[in-house]
Amino acid sequence: MKKIIIADDSSTARMFIRRCLQIIGLGDSDFTEAEDGKIALDAAKADPPDLLITDLNMPNMDGEELLKRVKSSPKLNILPVLVITSAGNPAREKVLLEMGAIGVLHKPVSPAVMVEALSDFMD
Repeated sequence: MKKIIIADDSSTARMFIRRCLQIIGLGDSDFTEAEDGKIALDAAKADPPDLLITDLNMPNMDGEELLKRVKSSPKLNILPVLVITSAGNPAREKVLLEMGAIGVLHKPVSPAVMVEALSDFMD
């Protein structure tokens, strides 16, 4: 069973992302939900997941800082991180990918887009 952390300050967005993951075949995963990047990072350090999905705009610690901390951690740096954002900024997307994100998706996400972004993860 895969362990997946979903970090987004919107409970509706977390529920929608989780539903998309269930539709694409990851429904039997162990999901942890986090309202901000700090909670997500603490959860990942306590019990490293197989995948981290994060929003960019969150209180306390945003998704970019979360990605930076995950990728700089010897314990977590191999963790795949998928970023989901409502801001369409190609320059920022390029930076996030260079920082180590496996993909950057735009809200609202769909199961079709998510399955494509996670095709390597699902193998």
